[in-house]
Amino acid sequence: MALKWGIVATGSIAQDFVIALSTLPEEDHKVVAVGARDKNRAEEFAKTYDIPKAYKGYDAIAKDPDVEIVYVATLNTSHYDISMQMLEHGKHILCEKPLCMNEKAAKKLIKFAKSKNLFLMESIWSRFFPAYKYLKEKIDAGQLGEIRKVNASIGFPLSNDRMLKKNLGGGTILNFAVYPIQLCQWVFREPPKEIRTSGKLNEDGVDIEIECELIYSNGVSKFEISTTRKLKNEAIIVGTKGQITLNDIFWCPITLTDTDGTLKTWVLPKGKYLCANFPNSSGLSFEAEEVRKCIRAGRIQSNHASHDESLLIANIEDEMRRQVGVKYDADDDGQ
Repeated sequence: MALKWGIVATGSIAQDFVIALSTLPEEDHKVVAVGARDKNRAEEFAKTYDIPKAYKGYDAIAKDPDVEIVYVATLNTSHYDISMQMLEHGKHILCEKPLCMNEKAAKKLIKFAKSKNLFLMESIWSRFFPAYKYLKEKIDAGQLGEIRKVNASIGFPLSNDRMLKKNLGGGTILNFAVYPIQLCQWVFREPPKEIRTSGKLNEDGVDIEIECELIYSNGVSKFEISTTRKLKNEAIIVGTKGQITLNDIFWCPITLTDTDGTLKTWVLPKGKYLCANFPNSSGLSFEAEEVRKCIRAGRIQSNHASHDESLLIANIEDEMRRQVGVKYDADDDGQ
């Protein structure tokens, strides 16, 4: 039986997610409803992607008995409230990154999801790409030896207000740091012993560039993120026996340079909709299928993007923000 999705918001990532779902069998995944603050946008979205129901606002999604799981793709600042609302009405949740604005809110959200026995996952889509699974297999087999170093970068000039405004949850740490952090945790498999972060803020008090070191028991990760400069957007994982490079774009890679220097390539799935906003975004289908398998198996979290992983990522991001001096209203409220 198909997993029945409700889509909250109609922005670029929501479009790409629905396009990605179209690459999967209809007997496994079906989008049954979409909600947006603007009813016209919801109706236009529904018409474009053959979705049977379009709602103004999100209450109707929460109350729709046909919706099993909600994909939350709103502004960062509303992830907590909307996810809580959906959980209160018995919906499973796949929430875009960051899960919440800080670790404190993430703990509350996860605790509530567990109390309702509902599935909840942060959309750490990188973990489900074939390249990441291949990397893990190589590490597990000891072919890289002990991991000593991870170097990564994310950088491209941005003018998007959502990324640069504090009241919209902007900033490099909250929006992009999840990618190098989750990679480091994927390979080092322990919390960092020390975090060292420096950065540059804009006039609104949002970090527009950062450099970070995560110190582990037997290695170190160094990464930089910029919204003003184009960087390599690759990640190099170095072990005592060899290294692997996740090529541009390392958080959703379709190629990697293997330990022997050869290039390994995977083909992304294709669906009936061709237009997409973000590179390699049809790979969102990999995490969607993981969600379906977990829910059908009666599980409330994924082993590959667990609740504990999301809490650790939030904890690291909180400390990074503290060190560079970025604070949001959510850090002071009751969440």
